[in-house]
Amino acid sequence: MTNGMTYRSAGVDIDAGNRLVGLIRNLVKPTYRPEVLDEVGGFGGQFRLDVSKYKEPVLVAGADGVGTKLRVAMEMGVHHTVGIDLVAMCVNDVLAQGAEPLFFLDYLAVGKLVPEQAAEIIKGVAEGCRQAGCALLGGETAEMPDMYGPSDYDLAGFAVGVAERSRIIDGSAIDAGDAILGLASNGLHSNGYSLARKVLLGPVEDKPALGLGDPVAELGCTLGEELLKPTRIYVPLVLPLLEKYEIHGLAHITGGGLVDNIGRILPPGLVAVIQRGSWPVPPVFRLIQERGQVIEAEMCRVFNLGLGYVIVAPPTAAEAMAAELSRQGERCWVVGEVKDQPHPAAGGSQNGKHDWPNKVVFV
Repeated sequence: MTNGMTYRSAGVDIDAGNRLVGLIRNLVKPTYRPEVLDEVGGFGGQFRLDVSKYKEPVLVAGADGVGTKLRVAMEMGVHHTVGIDLVAMCVNDVLAQGAEPLFFLDYLAVGKLVPEQAAEIIKGVAEGCRQAGCALLGGETAEMPDMYGPSDYDLAGFAVGVAERSRIIDGSAIDAGDAILGLASNGLHSNGYSLARKVLLGPVEDKPALGLGDPVAELGCTLGEELLKPTRIYVPLVLPLLEKYEIHGLAHITGGGLVDNIGRILPPGLVAVIQRGSWPVPPVFRLIQERGQVIEAEMCRVFNLGLGYVIVAPPTAAEAMAAELSRQGERCWVVGEVKDQPHPAAGGSQNGKHDWPNKVVFV
C-alpha cells in the first residue's frame, strides 16, 4: 500500500524527533557531572551517587513547569530563555531543603515538532543546568497534534538533589528574633503571569492594551523583554552560605508570593513581620498594580515583589551574609524578623503551618 496512513500523516514525525536528539547532544554534554554514566538518547539516564561523601544521604526531588509565561515566549518567538525558568523553578525548590541539585530531566510537549525551535528551548534548559551545577540527565519530547496547536508547546521537568540528613533545612529551627534576609529577584520570574498578562496585555478600563513590542519607559525595555527575563537560579549563591553560616529556613518565592512561601516554613506560634519599604520593588510590579488596581494584599500573595528567595537566620548571621553578598555585587536586604504570635487574632491559628496567609504580616 503506497498511499496508506502513516504516523507522519497523523501529525507525528519520528524523523524530526531523531533529528532533535542530534541537535541537542552537544548542548547536554557540557552539563554532565563526573557522576553521569551514560550518553544522550538512552532509555534512562544513569547517575552514580557518591555515598562516601555523606553519613546519611537524603535525596530531595522537585517538579514544576513554566506556566503561562510560555504564551509570552510563543507570541514573541523567543524560546531560548524559558528553559532557564524551568530549571530554576525546580532547583530553587530543592535548594530550599538545603540540598545540592544533582541532575535534571525535562519534558517538552509540542503540537508540531520543529527540531530547531525545540533545540532552542533545550538550549535554555542546558544553560539553567549549567548555572545550577546539575547535569541535564535526559528528557522526553512528545509531539501531540490533537492536544496542542501547531505552534504551541508546554514545558515541565524535575530535579533531584542530595542533602545530609542532619543538615536538612525544614524551618523547624526558626525562632523568634531570627532575621529575614531577602535576595533580589529578576522581575516576575515565572509566577503570576495569568494576572500579569490580563492586566498588561488587555485593555483595562480606560487604559489601552500594551503590546509585547512596546517600549515602556519605567521598565527601560519593551514589555516583552521584561516579561521574558528568566527566573534567577539561587544555587550558586546559597549553597556556599549553607557551608559557612547558621541558617534556619529557606523559602523560594513562587506561587503564593511572599505571603504563602514565607508562611509555609514557619513553625507554629511564630509570625514573620515584613517591613514595607525595606527593599526596592521593581517597576513592573507597580505597573501591574496601578493598571489593574490590584490591592496590596493580592500583590503580596501572587508576586515576589522583587524578592525571589528568602533566608531566615539569626541576626548576626543574616548581617554577615548580607555583607558577603553585597561584596559580591548581589542585591539583598534584611526585610523583617520573626516574632512570637501573641494570639490567634493577631496572626492566625497556632495549630500548624496550614494557616500560611495569617503567619506573615506587613508593617
